[in-house]
Amino acid sequence: YNWRGQYLNIEAVDLFCGVGGLTYGIQQSGINVIAGYDIDESCRFPYESNNNSRFINKDIKEVTGEEIKSLYSDNSDIKLLMGCAPCQPFSSYSYRYKENENTIKKMDLLDYFGDLVESVQPDIVSMENVPQLEKENVFFDFIHLLEKNQYYIEWKVVFAPEYGVPQNRKRLLLLASKLGTIKLIEPLFREGEFVTVREAIGFLPPISSGEVSEHDPMHRSVKLNDTNLKRIEQSIPGGTWRDWDEDLILSCHKKKTGKSYPSVYGRMEWDKPAPTITTKFYGYGNGRFGHPEQNRAISYREGALLQTFPNDYKFLSSSEPVSFKQLGIQIGNAVPVKLGEVIGDSIIQHLESVLAK
Repeated sequence: YNWRGQYLNIEAVDLFCGVGGLTYGIQQSGINVIAGYDIDESCRFPYESNNNSRFINKDIKEVTGEEIKSLYSDNSDIKLLMGCAPCQPFSSYSYRYKENENTIKKMDLLDYFGDLVESVQPDIVSMENVPQLEKENVFFDFIHLLEKNQYYIEWKVVFAPEYGVPQNRKRLLLLASKLGTIKLIEPLFREGEFVTVREAIGFLPPISSGEVSEHDPMHRSVKLNDTNLKRIEQSIPGGTWRDWDEDLILSCHKKKTGKSYPSVYGRMEWDKPAPTITTKFYGYGNGRFGHPEQNRAISYREGALLQTFPNDYKFLSSSEPVSFKQLGIQIGNAVPVKLGEVIGDSIIQHLESVLAK
């Protein structure tokens, strides 16, 4: 990173890196991400194909502070340790860790993150997570650990559309620095300016239910059965299953207990942000994931674009078989790239403030 002709070598390690949403966004800010850790080996191809960084397939519980310290180069000026720490039991990210589920239930991964911070003593720490975390004791333990280690801390729950992410989602962002007060940059967009579904995916060629685009194997939609095709044909953008003919409504929705759950089998609206992209965004019945216009669920590429990955981000290797269920999990679990950029820009702004003194 170049500040007024002065070269500053900022090096980052990304814990729980997944397919690289946070790493890619951080690199856009001029920060050098030297390595990313993840327990899921299938993330290696997308991570290394799109990022100038090394993927390390390892369970975070087995990573030591000494190992991370050895990754930073001798001429590193600023060391950043970052990641979206999956936390049990309130993060869907835990699906990736199902093989270790019994072990994970006993220890929160945020505790391991904290242990590594204490051991490595990076100059800056960044953590992104689900907003529910702010109510959990494990989060306040993490804050206390940072305070004990002389970090200045800022954290807040942000509304993603205010930072350029076309999804109605909230995320908890935390920044901590040993160098002085650190703050998240101000929102970039106001109500009425938010990036919309149309702006994010409207340029893609139309495809049918079950079809794959000849130009992009990621632009494919799951095939709908005849009943769901009839349902989506009767679905109105922003509407609910209440718009359907009576014989198409599921029996569970007809019951008193199901009448208050309108947020499934819906279509997105072109000129608004999308709903939160989950690990099952490719399924029409899993939320408001119907395409605004075409009679299908959104494609894997559309899900990635709504997560603010660039259109040419490579997820699929020609030499390795792919599980599309796994691909959905990878995209849904990713830190939106634009939030990564916001974190990176906030860190750069902080360092410029420190350097100016």
